[in-house]
Amino acid sequence: MQPTAVSMSNINRASVQMRLLLLAVLTLAFMLVQPLSALAQQQSLAPLAEKISPSVVNITTSTVVAGRTGPQGIVPEGSPFEDFFREFQDRNNNGEGNRPRRSSALGSGFVISEDGYVVTNNHVIEGADEILIEFFNGSELKAEVIGTDPNTDIALLKVEADGPLPFVSFADSDLARVGDWVVAMGNPLGQGFSVSAGIVSARNRALSGTYDDYIQTDAAINRGNSGGPLFNMDGEVIGVNTAILSPNGGSIGIGFSMASNVVTRVVDQLKEFGETRRGWLGVRIQDLTDDLAESMGLESTAGALVTDVPEGPAQEAGMEAGDVIISFAGKDVEDTRGLVREVGNSPVGETVRVTVLREGATQTLRVTLGRREEAEGAVPAVAVSPDQEDEPTTKDVLGLSLTTLTDEIREELGVDDKTQGLAVTAVDEATEAFEKGLRAGDIITEAGQQRVTSISELEERVEAAKEAGRKSLLLLVRRAGDPRFVALSLAE
Repeated sequence: MQPTAVSMSNINRASVQMRLLLLAVLTLAFMLVQPLSALAQQQSLAPLAEKISPSVVNITTSTVVAGRTGPQGIVPEGSPFEDFFREFQDRNNNGEGNRPRRSSALGSGFVISEDGYVVTNNHVIEGADEILIEFFNGSELKAEVIGTDPNTDIALLKVEADGPLPFVSFADSDLARVGDWVVAMGNPLGQGFSVSAGIVSARNRALSGTYDDYIQTDAAINRGNSGGPLFNMDGEVIGVNTAILSPNGGSIGIGFSMASNVVTRVVDQLKEFGETRRGWLGVRIQDLTDDLAESMGLESTAGALVTDVPEGPAQEAGMEAGDVIISFAGKDVEDTRGLVREVGNSPVGETVRVTVLREGATQTLRVTLGRREEAEGAVPAVAVSPDQEDEPTTKDVLGLSLTTLTDEIREELGVDDKTQGLAVTAVDEATEAFEKGLRAGDIITEAGQQRVTSISELEERVEAAKEAGRKSLLLLVRRAGDPRFVALSLAE
């Protein structure tokens, strides 16, 4: 029996050890789950909402809309039903007939100073005859427009109050991280003051504008939220709610707020000048692609490729078409979007260093920036090539049917007599040239970053590129005055 007693004792001891081990595992698991649970269960946002709500405003705009002059769009003019629909329309207008009527719209905004400056979206107040600001306590004040910037969809308003107003401050939006908690406030669908919470879903989003820098969030944003603030957890504004991505007009958790670092620069200029004053370099540019970089002998696609240098600051500094801008004011240039933003954010009249790649070597130019708003709409000047004997010969090169420009062709294409190059008369649809968008009516002004005015010059550029071991040839193509670079393969 002794051996049996010893075996039972060992079993009991093992059982106790297993229980202790299981208890230790459960304790460790509880310790790990506890902080995760604390993260998942965020504390109430009520104190934050109470703190910042007084600075958020509802915006109501009204506009006089001309009355209808008849039942347009309902029946054809002269139809026997025209009189019937006119009477029907007049009844629905309560007998007002063709009188002008007043249309109203709703939006949001927020106060940024105790003396009554209010920020909202430009599209909220655009075209409004009257703007009414409603505060959290129910009071209302009329607002005047200080200035607007359609490029960033920002507007600055001003109200006159009897005393100091509660306001909020801007934060550095570059410090916002994907995953940070945010709060959106505003007047969604005209329901009055409303709060929604979410996280920063993405940064540096671009929608359609030149200066876009949007913060994407899943905090609920709907119509009426436009112009309202996006707050961080410190109650500071990191964005202005501007747009949503939605198939049905309602929030699906993809909203966009213009980053505060963009907004603050715009607001400062609107407050000082009543308008924006952005720097202007004076070039047309495009992004580098792999084939463009290869055709130019570049190892990277970083930078902005200059396609045209009209009369302006860059031309005066010696910049040329075909240069690749790799640095602006000491900052590396990754692509055209980054360059446009850096230039736009620079003061007008400032002299900056611009580093370019030209024929395999770097050059640094000193450019004194002009003002973008004054230059917009200017037509770039087209470089004039030395006079050369006309070559009426038409020839197929690289899938393109080409001919030298004559006065008749210039008139047909609507270009001036200073324009030099080769006109594309047809494009083989089975070739790479067609795939890359070249079409009849395009004008090739450069090949291999050198001007071409004759077919023989183009053929020389093709042979030179092949001898240099290039796989493609870089062409500068103009269409309706707009230039772009295209790289075409030299493979037989």
